[in-house]
Amino acid sequence: MKKLINDPRFAVREMLEGALALAPSLALLAEENVVIRNDLPDAPQRRVAVISGGGAGHEPAHAGYVGPGMLSAAVVGDVFTSPSVDAVLAAVRAVSGPAGALLVVKNYTGDRLNFGLAAEIAREEGIPVEIVIVADDAALASLVAPERRRGIAGTVFIHKLAGAAAERGAPLADIASLARSASSDLRTMGVGLGTCIVPAVGLPSFSLGAEEIEFGLGIHGEKGVRRSAIKPANEIVEEILAVLTGEITPSADKRLAVLVNGLGATPPMELAIVLGHALKSLGGMGFSVSRAWCGNFMTALEMPGVSITLLPLDDRRLQLLDDATPVSAWQGDGQVRLPITIVPGAAAHVDQGVPVPRGPQSDLLRAGALAVADALDGAEAELGDLDGKAGDGDLGASMARGAAAIRNLADRSFATPETLLADLSAGVRRAIAGSSGPFYAAALLRAAGQLRGLDCATEAQWRTAFLAAAQAISDLGGAGRGDRTMLDALLPGHEAWQQATDQGQNPVAAFFAAAAAAHAGAMASATLMPRAGRASYIGDRAIGIPDGGAVAVAIWMKAIAGVLE
Repeated sequence: MKKLINDPRFAVREMLEGALALAPSLALLAEENVVIRNDLPDAPQRRVAVISGGGAGHEPAHAGYVGPGMLSAAVVGDVFTSPSVDAVLAAVRAVSGPAGALLVVKNYTGDRLNFGLAAEIAREEGIPVEIVIVADDAALASLVAPERRRGIAGTVFIHKLAGAAAERGAPLADIASLARSASSDLRTMGVGLGTCIVPAVGLPSFSLGAEEIEFGLGIHGEKGVRRSAIKPANEIVEEILAVLTGEITPSADKRLAVLVNGLGATPPMELAIVLGHALKSLGGMGFSVSRAWCGNFMTALEMPGVSITLLPLDDRRLQLLDDATPVSAWQGDGQVRLPITIVPGAAAHVDQGVPVPRGPQSDLLRAGALAVADALDGAEAELGDLDGKAGDGDLGASMARGAAAIRNLADRSFATPETLLADLSAGVRRAIAGSSGPFYAAALLRAAGQLRGLDCATEAQWRTAFLAAAQAISDLGGAGRGDRTMLDALLPGHEAWQQATDQGQNPVAAFFAAAAAAHAGAMASATLMPRAGRASYIGDRAIGIPDGGAVAVAIWMKAIAGVLE
């Protein structure tokens, strides 16, 4: 187990102390893991207190929702363990006044028992207390009665609705009725792509195959209701929405609030993809998504996965969701802006109406370019593996995108050496977003400039353009020979080409010598200490691994040589 913790027994307290160091408006009770608002008035002037909680491991829930317009206090148990009765009671006593307290409780046995008993004791002490049980897990519909379902990420919507109503000064009975109604209406379903490790246990909660996912899991690392093979994000979203939309009872205008919730280890990129398709799919079903949020709201430690919550809206719910709150974990105003704004960029003018005649080298240019594309496609796995050992692993995919850019060239691109290199420069610039794209685009553009106006380039002119391309890469990136980059294939290749020509070899033999020298230079790069690029970040750990960029150069030079033969 690898965790950035000290002793698992003290991890929750240490987490809360660290979090509150950046939250001056919050306070931590001395004897209990309870986070409270630090700005409450004296008890007689307090509005209804909204209190929630549960085990740790769901961050930012629950302490991240403490603040005006949401929770008055959050009670935090050990990881995935209900907080004690005394901790809940301490929270009620700390933040409640004559207006009373609403306890928002997720539907787990431990939470119901401990929050329920604390409420009984508080009532005996004269504090009005109401409890709302959240049981929003739609995945359990065919397995248990509605009142037995788990409470999961939809609980966050109840925090917001109840907290906003309390901030407006609504009485306890009204807030409880509002929260119960919303809890009854909302539905959530999740999918896990992996497991999590509870610090005190030190082992994964269950095992999943490399190509398996788990539908309908909760927020405590438990298994779901069924297992499936991994599939595209859109298909996963469709399966979840099919369950959720079959469970909810929408209003006449079919307004919804949507919560896309990461389970802890899901990158924002993937969550945004899920949100985008959910909005599109729900719109296609006739729903009107009035508000939506996307991010980590109620997690399960480091579990990769996502849940989607649907809450039918009426005017009051929408107004309460829109009420401002400064709490750190409530992200944005939820405004949905569809269709998104897409504006055209300012593109360079290309007069497509002027035909470019075929030149004497057109067939050779096309054959060489397509041979390069085939070679790069064939080497995608090899280049990705090399780059993954000393970089970020994207080189193979980048070169494959470059190959696609070659195949997408128009016929006019093969008219002359200049048009091929200039159009290919623009193509790879758009197709390859990583560092390879700008380097190749700059190299091709400068080489095109060397061949401007030529219908047919001589060997000497091609060789001059080749050196200019290498110089463009050096100028743009600041690297030189020996820095373990593609220049360690390009520059030896040019030297061998020049030397073979000076020795009287024919142009084809001279370029074969260049390709062989480029290959030798690429292999020799394995002995070099990296001084540029991502490989420089790992220092001598890159020794023994040829530079992927240099190997790519050797591959496409060999492909061109094969066409010339």
